[in-house]
Amino acid sequence: MKVLGIESSCDETAAAIVEDGRVILSNVVATQIPFHEIYKGVVPEIASRKHAEWILPVVKQAFKEAGLSLGDIDAVSATNRPGLMGSLLVGLTYGKTLAWAAGKPFIAVNHMLGHLYAAHLANDIAYPYLGLLVSGGHSIICKVHGFDDIEVLGTTVDDSVGEAFDKVAKFYDLGYPGGVIIDKLSKEGDARAFSFPVPKLDESEHRYDVSFSGLKTAVIHQRDLFLNEGFEPTTENMCASFQDVACRTLTSRLFRAVEDTGLTTVVAGGGVAANSHLRALLAERRDITCIFPPLKLCGDNGAMIAGVAYHFLQRGDTSPLNTTASARIPQFKRGLEQVRRR
Repeated sequence: MKVLGIESSCDETAAAIVEDGRVILSNVVATQIPFHEIYKGVVPEIASRKHAEWILPVVKQAFKEAGLSLGDIDAVSATNRPGLMGSLLVGLTYGKTLAWAAGKPFIAVNHMLGHLYAAHLANDIAYPYLGLLVSGGHSIICKVHGFDDIEVLGTTVDDSVGEAFDKVAKFYDLGYPGGVIIDKLSKEGDARAFSFPVPKLDESEHRYDVSFSGLKTAVIHQRDLFLNEGFEPTTENMCASFQDVACRTLTSRLFRAVEDTGLTTVVAGGGVAANSHLRALLAERRDITCIFPPLKLCGDNGAMIAGVAYHFLQRGDTSPLNTTASARIPQFKRGLEQVRRR
């Protein structure tokens, strides 16, 4: 079965055609970075307008690269949550319209399930396992029982790790996207230069949860207070120290989950899964098998959406054409979950 996957949750207009949930026949990603880098962050209005402008040519290119026509595919899928509302609606509306016009089944896909599935496009992975979802908007540690069955163990109580990277980079005018630039600068720095504070949460209530707001604030507003004797306060040293604390915050909670669940396979996904230091820290644990997607599948892409949709289609599950978009999923952010309970 061949499925068209459309992804437009943030600032990438993407479309791909995947066969049987594994074979990528085409994977087209149009990046909006040049339009957002002057603002050092994603501007939602610009993002949604560019999606509306690019969605048709991107989908056409996906069909061209796959050597297929609309009649050759078995279903259309698109991201419907979470993400920027205006961006989501462009891809979702286009996907539903295309499915209706062609008489094809339509499948709405959770963006985070897509990131988790990205590694499956290149690897045979057995369930259950632990998932580490790290992106611009989310930091999630979960137990994964199936392609659409995840049990959230821990998440962020404030900022995600990707947000922290972007905001530090923006404050110091390092450029955009922040995570990529900080990772690059860190290679020229020494992580021992600054002793930035490690976020502390109540272990009984937040055993697997993470927090990056305090770390971000310390790096931005109190950097010199944490400089260690004998080191220079260079940008490279700051980036290396900040990145080290951020990544170790994630791995410390993940390792708790490994110990508590007995699961030794970890699957990572999301843009921050491309971070070289995070990969190196996980590689140090010889008792854990950590599986990452190929670098080109860490960021937003249509292939991961089509891959998840194939399994829904195989099971006979499709989405009604009145399916709408949702900017947030409360259980994916601890703060949102607390607001919902009030």
